[in-house]
Amino acid sequence: MSEAAPHPAPDARPLDLGRRWSLDDLAGVAAGTRTLRFGDDARERVMAAHAMIASLASAGDDAPNVYGVNTGFGALAETRIDAAEITALQHNLLRSHACGVGPDLSEPVVRALVALRAQVLTLGCSGVRPALVEALLALLAHGVLPRVPAQGSVGASGDLAPLAHLALVLTGEGEADYEGERLSGDEALRRAGLEPVRLQAKEGLALINGTQLMLAEGGLALHAGLALCRSADVTGAMSLEALQGSARPFDPRIQAMRPHPGQAVVAGNLRHLLADSEIMESHRDCAKVQDPYSLRCMPQVHGASRDVLAFAREVLERETEAATDNPLVFPAGHPKGAAAAPAILSGGNFHGQPLALALDAAAMAVAELGNVAERRLEQLVNPALSSGLPPFLGTRSGLDSGFMMAQVTAAALVSENKVLAHPASVDSIPSSAGKEDHVSMGTISARKLTRVVDHVRTVLAIEAMVAAQGLDLRRPLRPARGVAAAHARLRERIAPLAGDRVLYPDIAAAAALLREGALVAAAEQACGTLS
Repeated sequence: MSEAAPHPAPDARPLDLGRRWSLDDLAGVAAGTRTLRFGDDARERVMAAHAMIASLASAGDDAPNVYGVNTGFGALAETRIDAAEITALQHNLLRSHACGVGPDLSEPVVRALVALRAQVLTLGCSGVRPALVEALLALLAHGVLPRVPAQGSVGASGDLAPLAHLALVLTGEGEADYEGERLSGDEALRRAGLEPVRLQAKEGLALINGTQLMLAEGGLALHAGLALCRSADVTGAMSLEALQGSARPFDPRIQAMRPHPGQAVVAGNLRHLLADSEIMESHRDCAKVQDPYSLRCMPQVHGASRDVLAFAREVLERETEAATDNPLVFPAGHPKGAAAAPAILSGGNFHGQPLALALDAAAMAVAELGNVAERRLEQLVNPALSSGLPPFLGTRSGLDSGFMMAQVTAAALVSENKVLAHPASVDSIPSSAGKEDHVSMGTISARKLTRVVDHVRTVLAIEAMVAAQGLDLRRPLRPARGVAAAHARLRERIAPLAGDRVLYPDIAAAAALLREGALVAAAEQACGTLS
């Protein structure tokens, strides 16, 4: 499926742990509108795996070596740990790995991170107690949000450093935000009426092994990027009308001869948005033969981005039901190994490469939405290209600079995106004395995608503002119903530019309209649902 799904209505149903989630589900958890349910099936899976680890731990020094249970970690995996120190081993792991730096993760990302950590434990391969899952859910239910620095993960043996900061709070260490105040972990738990967790065998390792940070931040950024696809179609249609462009390139026969799904969806959206346009009818028989690529090729450019983002969404939604711990515990009767003997198997499911590649591709795809939008902006403000509009759409050319610098701001953001679109996943720096000799850098990919999405939203916001001014200057001719509705919605919050004024509040207001999905919603009300 290539199209970005419409904004869903708020869903108050509890979200089951241990089942596949959509990005809409993840966004609901991050926003605090979805609760989580630890059902009986998931609880039974957790208990069965924990019984195997508990049996191993009770065997004491007679037990075989099992990574992370009675051995050290990483390059210290061959170092045997005395049975009496197995619990201390798990607490030391969290303390030593809490090396995160940089800005703190946002509250939505932290909520998504805690939820995804609970989710992976309920797949029944981690060997933890049900109480550990319940402790994570209690953080969400009581509004205790661990302080998690954004940087420090190379995305290989899991997002180790950031997840260690999260896990420390469960034990009463680290830091957390509670009711708007930054507190020590133990104080935050105390005020929320929660007790610290005393970790048992493997539980520290199970809390930090995994791809949950790149999935949390990357998933929320991708969800926002998918929503921008429809916004780009709307702002592009506004620009096309303001520039007296043609809808002929969106004819379904053209799309049928190049059957990329995203292209067909975008062309269909544009046909809906541009139906019954007085502006377009007024120049039906003009001498212009073809529009510039930034107008004519919107289905091909926007559609290609949609197809890449659809691939990335499938990868990330698949990851929501992935056991990314190490080692993995397979008790008798486990759904993924029912016919095999019980086993504890070391592997590499924690490696972030599948997500890193998908997130890097998503960053390039979203960046292109901004790249082509900025070219439409240039068409609007450049009098040599704008089909009779005044320079920079100012009302008193020379005295007023109009939207001259708004286009420059968009150009700056697009240029920065070109740097951010360089893939993080092609880099690898060995760590842990060469034991972890290839890493994904997937958390960097996720963080870059977040920034690219924010930049492109702003570029599209500027395009909407400038295109709206162009539509005003085409009066008394009216644009198509969908375009007119989006224009009217923007004008409810942003006045026409009658003379030079400070524009940054207008840019922020337009970006907020896009974040809310308001322009798309207005257009859909007038011309039907956009895909």
